[in-house]
Amino acid sequence: MNNIIGLREFRENLGKYERRIRDGQSFIIMKRSRPVFTACPVDDEKWETVIDFTQFRKGGITAQELLAKLKKM
Repeated sequence: MNNIIGLREFRENLGKYERRIRDGQSFIIMKRSRPVFTACPVDDEKWETVIDFTQFRKGGITAQELLAKLKKM
């Protein structure tokens, strides 16, 4: 499978590539025959808690709850 795609192709078909990335695939995005960036799934284990919103505001949510909500988007 070809994992190298052009920037225009990626931009115009973002929904399709988003689903494939969520399924674990990675892509190298090219512009004018040069690599620009890599689109790959997020590794949840690399996240660390930087701030705990429950300490600042009553009724705040934990970082884990926030990440879970963001994943559902």
